[in-house]
Amino acid sequence: MKYISTRGGMNAQAFSDILLGGLAPDGGLSIPEQYPQLSQADLESMATLNYRDLAFAVISRFVDDIPSDDLKALINKTYTAEVYCNGRSKNQADHITPLIKLDGSLYIQELSNGPTLAFKDMAMQLLGNLFEYVLDKKGEQINIVGATSGDTGSAAEYAMRGKRGVNVFMLSPFGKMSPFQRAQMFSLQDDNIFNLSVHGFFDACQDIVKDVNKDAEFKAQYKIGAVNSINWGRIVAQVVYYFKGYFAIILATGKKVGDKVDFCVPSGNFGNICAGHIARQMGLPIGQLIVATNENDVLDEFFKTGGYHPRDVANTFETTSPSMDISKASNLERFVFDLIGRDSARLAALWTEVESGGGFDLSPAELALMQEGYGFKSSTSNHSERIAHIREVFEKYGVQIDPHTADGFKAAKAHRNLAVPMLIMETALPAKFEDTMLEALKQAPFRPKGLAGLEALPQRFDAIDADANLVKHYIVEHLA
Repeated sequence: MKYISTRGGMNAQAFSDILLGGLAPDGGLSIPEQYPQLSQADLESMATLNYRDLAFAVISRFVDDIPSDDLKALINKTYTAEVYCNGRSKNQADHITPLIKLDGSLYIQELSNGPTLAFKDMAMQLLGNLFEYVLDKKGEQINIVGATSGDTGSAAEYAMRGKRGVNVFMLSPFGKMSPFQRAQMFSLQDDNIFNLSVHGFFDACQDIVKDVNKDAEFKAQYKIGAVNSINWGRIVAQVVYYFKGYFAIILATGKKVGDKVDFCVPSGNFGNICAGHIARQMGLPIGQLIVATNENDVLDEFFKTGGYHPRDVANTFETTSPSMDISKASNLERFVFDLIGRDSARLAALWTEVESGGGFDLSPAELALMQEGYGFKSSTSNHSERIAHIREVFEKYGVQIDPHTADGFKAAKAHRNLAVPMLIMETALPAKFEDTMLEALKQAPFRPKGLAGLEALPQRFDAIDADANLVKHYIVEHLA
């Protein structure tokens, strides 16, 4: 298995060579030369595997430069009941991503049982172990520069804290995360963790990370790596839980392997649902892939009209589902690459328009292919609808859901086909968004015992202006 760039300017490389990096040298994203293909027999053989064995069955098809025994050991070390112990049902912890039934064939897949209570832990915990393994084999070190709108940062820091050969410089938007999210990150006192609170929105943080990665000399000298959703290692780890969710809902609803299942995914940067697209390309029988957005509805506009026109900071809104307060969906590039027939020259031209402050429009034929051939639909939600759907799910089903998953619930209802099972992918546990949950339910959300009093812990961070040169100076200064 070799990897190329969506923009055509990178020689084919092995998994370990692209794992530690962010953007490809040409500014594109790493992607396999071709996706592994699974037969009906392959799917049936996977259907009853536990999470660890299923993860190996999927990930080993993308990773052939790490010995199988080593890869299996890393996966087994990652996906344990002890790591994913923060779910609602302790007796289901070993399932890693158990299902919650709402009604009929409508389910939620728990993805937030890891140490930071967000779906990002599903991939990030494995990424931390992979990084440490590969760096040890190469005898190298890495300095991760990342951006977060709320959940990626804490998931990355908890995965990388104390790891040999790894420093983390995480950028987050000043004052834009929930108090719980801030406390998760800023309370960490590990010597290899650095939090930079940037004056601006998430997109300003993300742009700085891209600018740092585009400085080839700086990137090489200071061994800059990435753990944001542009990192391919995260995407491939996320593919696994689409398979697990599919097989679990097939079993729960009495369907057969090969029958379609629809997935609804709250998404801002398009990494989570991009993994669903890849699972579908591998042969997983996914029907609809429904993108749920909030007031920052660039993706909703794209999947309804074919026009991708990211907004500037002035037109990016601060919402109560903050992890989706994003107007530039970095991982969309991987999907569009497939959509336009893997034409890297055209892809590069489209993203040149995006990066110059513009956007692009698909042809009518491409829009139809996206919606009908690839099964993409979308929906958007606002604050009052979010509150109403949190309340509805609790009153009807006795289940607390976070604001992002509430956006997903609205989208699922809008596009649900009662003849096809629907799985809503959970974003986070409600404890991360206590103010919104109190507004909706008039009661504090469930919080795992180990996280009581988190907000009262001492916090350590540095505020900084949204300037890539300032961030580079900060990195150099703190590595001295």
